[in-house]
Amino acid sequence: MARMTAARAAVEILKREGVTDAFGVPGAAINPFYASLKASGGITHTLARHVEGASHMAEGYTRARPGAIGVCIGTSGPAGTDMITGLYSAVGDSVPILCVTGQAPTAVLHKEDFQAVDIASIARPVTKMAVTVLEAAQVPGVFQQAFHLMRSGRPGPVLVDLPIDVQMTEIEFDPDTYEPLPVYRPAASRAQIEKALGMLNAARRPLIVAGGGVINADAAGLLRRFAELTGTPVVPTLMGWGVLPDDHALNAGMVGLQTSHRYGNATFLESDFVLGIGNRWANRHTGRLDVYTAGRTFVHVDVEPTQIGRIFPPDYGIASDARAALELFVDMAEELKARGELPDRSAWAAAAQEKRATLQRRTHFDDIPIKPQRVYQEMNRAFGPGTRYVSAIGLSQIAGAQMLHVHRPRHWINCGQAGPLGWTVPAALGVAKADPKAQVVALSGDYDFQFMIEELAVGAQHRIPYIHVLVNNAYLGLIRQAQRAFDIDFQVKLEFENINSPELGAYGVDHVKVAEGLGCKAIRVTDPEELGAALERARKVAAEFRVPVVVEVILERVTDISMSTTDDIGNVVEFEPLATEPGHAPTAIRPLRT
Repeated sequence: MARMTAARAAVEILKREGVTDAFGVPGAAINPFYASLKASGGITHTLARHVEGASHMAEGYTRARPGAIGVCIGTSGPAGTDMITGLYSAVGDSVPILCVTGQAPTAVLHKEDFQAVDIASIARPVTKMAVTVLEAAQVPGVFQQAFHLMRSGRPGPVLVDLPIDVQMTEIEFDPDTYEPLPVYRPAASRAQIEKALGMLNAARRPLIVAGGGVINADAAGLLRRFAELTGTPVVPTLMGWGVLPDDHALNAGMVGLQTSHRYGNATFLESDFVLGIGNRWANRHTGRLDVYTAGRTFVHVDVEPTQIGRIFPPDYGIASDARAALELFVDMAEELKARGELPDRSAWAAAAQEKRATLQRRTHFDDIPIKPQRVYQEMNRAFGPGTRYVSAIGLSQIAGAQMLHVHRPRHWINCGQAGPLGWTVPAALGVAKADPKAQVVALSGDYDFQFMIEELAVGAQHRIPYIHVLVNNAYLGLIRQAQRAFDIDFQVKLEFENINSPELGAYGVDHVKVAEGLGCKAIRVTDPEELGAALERARKVAAEFRVPVVVEVILERVTDISMSTTDDIGNVVEFEPLATEPGHAPTAIRPLRT
């Protein structure tokens, strides 16, 4: 048998589980693990500036690369607690990442030793497994189980905490005969799919709601095939955006209180049957359940059995991996089509597309300061269908989801449930690391951008280029808009007169200087007519210098973005003028018909 330290055994398992990249920050309690990383080779390490940033890099990496698991590494104490936000983000959106932390020696864990914290107990509510390994001989089995759990059922994160003495203890381990554990995913039966398909065929105006589980299962092609066979329009959720190209004739648009389309909500409210696949009925998608469910029959397919009925009871539920279910849906639909037993849905699908051509929001404005809608219009012009967009939370994300176009799975990468500010910069670096040839474009408001701005230096150091569109109104815009209900505008203004950059007026932070000081390139835009040229220049500069390029767009201070104020998807308030002629929305998927 081969003999090696437990830390070395852990690294060898990472490699045999397919890990090629890791993100982290070393420290005293994790140094034996880092020594094994160096000695073993084969895993590229990206040094973060903050351990929370490393966890978000790992999440972006996982989301962009099918089958991959992002790994983040930190030392004991605050490194682990810093990762909790990253673990929360990952578990909320069913993203597998592995966090490895160092720990104080086992003999002093109960003695309030320096940076000794029970990180496993802290992390347990936001992971599929969190464990401090107390016996070195258990390390191989714990890592084997970690990968099994991350990939099985509803995917999610795991934290493995390694006391320094455990890392350094020698154990017997033969990496050449190591085998990953089989992955478990529930699969629908033919009888279940037959019943669900019968319910769909009995409906007059059915829809498919496709969630992030379809993308996690790499089943977008099957979803598209099933929709085309049955002629059923598809509503992607925010996490499922890209499962069907935005310009596909069966894409009905997104539904919800905020990240939704006028035509998507209108079509949904006319539906009589909804087949949800790999979605969790998030509250900002459904809004008030009495409105969302009224007059509709629901079938819910999800990999996690306890998710079915959690938000509202469907008329029929199936616990199944999205790919396994869709394979049967496609097979049975093909059989029905061959027998001529599929209803003609062409009129219903055409009605959905007619709404796309008539219910549009205006994006073309020539105002100075720039209105945000114009930014997304110019992004649609500048960036093609191969662009991977990355965004976190705020009015910038909401407006982006309403107005940008996404055509492929894993090309809209967004933290959905947790929504941590600061996520975008490190996540974009993880995405760009996972797919170095892709055009990666991040989208942030100024507050999200400032939260983890130091991670830009990671992109400069490691030559990870991407474009970061920063829409700056020096305001907590989403919170300000929410404060309307309380008739306040309190503690949400980021404005101040920057004595070092008086040309900014009240916009405060000079993001161009900060980005350049961190080793990146930056462009500031104040005129909407210069947006297109700035985005094209950013593309060329990123390619030339191989660093992140920030395009800061100075926006008008106050913009209210379309959203419901009553939690009702049938009552979304349109604060801005709507498109009434084709020139108002020149990059819309369907030319405007009035």
